[in-house]
Amino acid sequence: MSTEESIWDIRLDKLQRLRDLGFDPYKVERWSTPKSAEKLLTDFVEEEPVSFAGRIVSYRDMGKAGFAHISDGDGKIQGYFRRDELGDDAYEAYKLLDLGDHIGVEGKLFVTKTGEKSIHVSSFHPLSKALHPLPLGKEKDGHVFSGLQDVEIRNRHRHLDLMANKEGRTKLLNRARIISAVRSYFNDCGYLEVETPLLQQEAGGAAARPFITHYNEYDVDVKLRISLELYLKRIICGDVPKVYEVGRVFRNEGVSYKHNPEFTLLEFYEAYANLEDMMTHVENCFKYVAFTVFGSTVVDIPHEDGYLSIDFGKPWARVDMLDEIAKHAGVYRDQLLELSSAVEALGPGARVNPVTGKRVVPGEERNLGGLLEKLLEVYVEPTLIQPTFVIGYPLEISPLAKKDPNDARFTRRFEGYILCSEVCNSFSEINDPIDQRERFEFQVGEAEAGDEEAHPMDEEFLYALECGMPPTGGCGIGLDRMAMMLTGSNTLREILLFPYMRPGSGQVVESEEES
Repeated sequence: MSTEESIWDIRLDKLQRLRDLGFDPYKVERWSTPKSAEKLLTDFVEEEPVSFAGRIVSYRDMGKAGFAHISDGDGKIQGYFRRDELGDDAYEAYKLLDLGDHIGVEGKLFVTKTGEKSIHVSSFHPLSKALHPLPLGKEKDGHVFSGLQDVEIRNRHRHLDLMANKEGRTKLLNRARIISAVRSYFNDCGYLEVETPLLQQEAGGAAARPFITHYNEYDVDVKLRISLELYLKRIICGDVPKVYEVGRVFRNEGVSYKHNPEFTLLEFYEAYANLEDMMTHVENCFKYVAFTVFGSTVVDIPHEDGYLSIDFGKPWARVDMLDEIAKHAGVYRDQLLELSSAVEALGPGARVNPVTGKRVVPGEERNLGGLLEKLLEVYVEPTLIQPTFVIGYPLEISPLAKKDPNDARFTRRFEGYILCSEVCNSFSEINDPIDQRERFEFQVGEAEAGDEEAHPMDEEFLYALECGMPPTGGCGIGLDRMAMMLTGSNTLREILLFPYMRPGSGQVVESEEES
């Protein structure tokens, strides 16, 4: 019999013995917990009657008395159990408890001989039985030893990670707080939160390959959305002037430390606003979130061998895309205005960033926009550490942005970068339906030439534009990236409660840790 099977059998036996004693953990529906563990300790009043419930994270039986630390997830407090006060049956029930069990206790606050604030338990009841040993680890002087360290198990069995790793738990919960703060910011700015369809006949609004599924009732293939944009702009066309959505989007493409095929996107649109208004919103939103969640507009983020201070109270830097590429690629700006001159200046062979190893082959690109997009990724992105707006993207890769009135080869578009990663994308939106149709027709041609991420033709969206859309500013912010950056996480999986994992067992093989 394996260790896991023997522990399972032992704990099932303990469960039955608890039931025989009248302490069935699963019969109790409710337990009063007026204060958290942290509040009990900070507002400590000796002899105050209290009621508390949580999970046992340490346990000692010393014959006629015992101690157990009880955690509510964010904090813990010690309980003191005495046989002569609880009675023989109740103390026998105490001896049948294990690490990981939930219990509810009642008693009075007191200070032990060692000076620890505790609950002197007068009555208790088990509230659940942990039938598996849990990798809770041991704590000494604020440091946790052993516990759950296997990254795959942490990602696959997130409930274990939440209970066993304080740092990981904090990151995951802060992600939820970040999204809540984002909503508060836009609600306070007078935006209306709306919902748009996940299943779409034409998945537009971004350059990405969609997931495809089948709608049985209508016998038609549909796509999971890759963006929120086109439906939100249709709402703007209906004279709702400020709208936003926080929603899941799906892109059937690669996975990396900063890419996940399923992610959470914020998009917001405002009638009669332009690109500069969107920059102001991005700056103010990040500043609001930083202060709301972390208590300061300056956030210290782990970076390489130390910490990097990002001050969201300051305006973001603003740089021109062509200027930055020219500077870092070692060519003149004017040479980047045409595909032929850019290829000649750069040379037909591969250009490689010496730091990141990223590469681009200029001669393989079909249009100027595609080349500049890759040059930006290879040469410029690794330099964008502090909050920066990169402005002025080529027409070919910006099918939904207004043309730059000073140079129709480029558009009124920016992307925001922090710590070398894109965090937002924004346009002064096209509201000319003729121009928009021409852009879509170009994208259809790109698709026919083999570009699987080209934007589709969307006649229903065009019809909405033909009915009239006011000048509009729009922006999308990747909330997973935002949370990853603000929490100092190394990968997206650290801030996703349930990242997709390849099928596998992910078994937890841990020995019983008694304390």
